[in-house]
Amino acid sequence: MRHAGSGDRRQGCVPARGARGSGGRARGDYPAPPGWPDDIPGLEIAGEVERTGAGVTGVGVGDRVMALVGGGGHAERIVVPADILLPVPAGLSWPEAAGFPEAFSTAWDALVLQAQVRAGDQVLVTGAAGGVGTAMVQVAAASGAHVVASVRRPELHDRVRGLALDAPDGPVGGVEVVLPGAERDRAPYDVIVELVGGDDCLARVELLRTGGKILVVGVQGGAVAPLRMFDLMLARAQLIGTTIRGRSPAEKSLLAAEVRTRVVALLAEGRLRVPVDTALPLERYAEAYARLGGPGKFGKVVMTGPGSR
Repeated sequence: MRHAGSGDRRQGCVPARGARGSGGRARGDYPAPPGWPDDIPGLEIAGEVERTGAGVTGVGVGDRVMALVGGGGHAERIVVPADILLPVPAGLSWPEAAGFPEAFSTAWDALVLQAQVRAGDQVLVTGAAGGVGTAMVQVAAASGAHVVASVRRPELHDRVRGLALDAPDGPVGGVEVVLPGAERDRAPYDVIVELVGGDDCLARVELLRTGGKILVVGVQGGAVAPLRMFDLMLARAQLIGTTIRGRSPAEKSLLAAEVRTRVVALLAEGRLRVPVDTALPLERYAEAYARLGGPGKFGKVVMTGPGSR
C-alpha cells in the first residue's frame, strides 16, 4: 500500500500493530468500492497512525484509530481517508477496536438515523448473537427501547441478555432473549431488525404495530422472500433495506462523523462494549473465516497483528 504523501488528505494507519475484523470479503464475493484494493480482503482495521498527509488535522502520528474501510483491511499498512477514522478509547483492546466500526456504524445508522428508535419502543432483533446483532441489541437498549432478541442457541441466551448495561444518566431498555419463533408471542413491534433473511422473514410484517418498520440488514439465511404487499399496506409499514458499503465517500464521511461524536462516546463511557468471540493471528486467517461462517458465535471474529492485546 502507498504511504500518505504531500497533498494527500489521507493518513497511513498501521494495523500490523493492531487488529483486523474478519467480516470482510473472504472470497471476493463483493467488488471493492472505487479507490480501495480489490485483491486484499478485510473491511475493519484498528492500529496506530504512522504518517499523515499534508493538511490533515485532528489526527496525529501515534494516535490509536479504527475504521470501516472498503477493502485491504488485512494488509500490513493501509492508507485511509482522514474523515472516516475513529479514535480508539483508552482501555479498549485492539481486538475490540477492530470489531467496533462495521457493527456499530451499521447499528447506529439503521436504528437511530433511519428507524429513529426511541425510548419505549419495542424492537425485535433476529440473529442477535452475532457481531452486528450484539451491536443492534446494545444500540436499541441504549436508546431506551425494549429489545426482544431472537437467538437460536440457548447457551448464548444469558450472554445476549447481559448486553444491556446500566446508565445512570439516560434511559436503558431491557433485553428479553427468545428462541426463533417465540418472538411472535411478544408482538407487536415498532421496529424489526432482520439480520437472518430466509423465506419467511418478510412475513414478520404481521408482527408490526401500525406504522412500524422492518430494517433488512442481513440475509445470510436467504436473500429471497415473498411479501404480501396487502399486509404491508394494512400495517402502513415501512420496509427499509440498508447497507453502508455502496455509499459515496461523502455519505460515509457523514456517518463516520456521527459515529465519532455519539457512538464512540457511549463506548468510552462503558455504555457499549464489543464482544469478541475469537481473536486469531493473521496467519491463521483460514481458521478465523471458518469460525466466522460457523454456528454458535457470540460477537465478533477478528485477526490480530504483532503487539495486539
